[in-house]
Amino acid sequence: MLETRSSHACHGGVQQFYQHDSRTIGLPMRFAAYLPPQAAHGKVPALFYLAGLTCTEETFPIKAGAQRFAARHGIALIAPDTSPRGAGVPGESEAWDFGVGAGFYVDATREPWAKHYRMYSYVQDDLRETVCANLPIDAARLGIFGHSMGGHGALVLALRNPDLYRSVSAFAPIAAPMRCPWGEKAFNGYLGENRDAWREYDASELVGRASATFAAGILVDQGLADQFLDEQLNPGVFEAACGAAGQPLTLRRHAGYDHGYYFISTFIEDHLAHHAKVLLA
Repeated sequence: MLETRSSHACHGGVQQFYQHDSRTIGLPMRFAAYLPPQAAHGKVPALFYLAGLTCTEETFPIKAGAQRFAARHGIALIAPDTSPRGAGVPGESEAWDFGVGAGFYVDATREPWAKHYRMYSYVQDDLRETVCANLPIDAARLGIFGHSMGGHGALVLALRNPDLYRSVSAFAPIAAPMRCPWGEKAFNGYLGENRDAWREYDASELVGRASATFAAGILVDQGLADQFLDEQLNPGVFEAACGAAGQPLTLRRHAGYDHGYYFISTFIEDHLAHHAKVLLA
């Protein structure tokens, strides 16, 4: 059952914020949903947006400016929180890049994280099923995208579930997390030391063995003034992996743009158009 926390008229549609009891997480979870004006007359396609480290379900709706383009195309926007809240795991709020606000879109197997930190299954199953059952969403027309940690999550969820998501894109994703400090910290903390388990959550490892390609291509935008580019993001590794796998990829590199939402808001229109070509075909 959904609890509506707030509702706001926006570009002819409505921006809503919800809370529900998640069976996957075992705790209440929050998410945002923008329903375009077309949703008042029938089911519409939906895009799931996964946010980055320290963000909440409010970050994307407030900062990205995506609603005007979603209204134009008639596509709903779903944005979950980035981790469980209130799990009570000792030390879960001590670091900005691990624990609260940093669920990394994996299903933790290492204690004490394994009980609640299951963001991969939450997005794939619980959130998707809740949204499709309670909102005017067409479950056969779903796409996924995200930023940074969320770009990693979007690529992984799409590559592992091409039957669920018809389109995918990312802003400055952590594209090869096994090769960067953020990924190593998260994977070791949530999954343990078995690097074979890590590979299930690394887009650069997954693309070569995906069960299907995204024929319309994957869109990735990366700012060249991004302070995390060299140490954390590795877009070139993903680019090479896509080339070897025959997965069409458009990787756009933009001089002067950093890692934040000024960058995302500049190119969000292109991402909505990328998904619309597939979801509205």
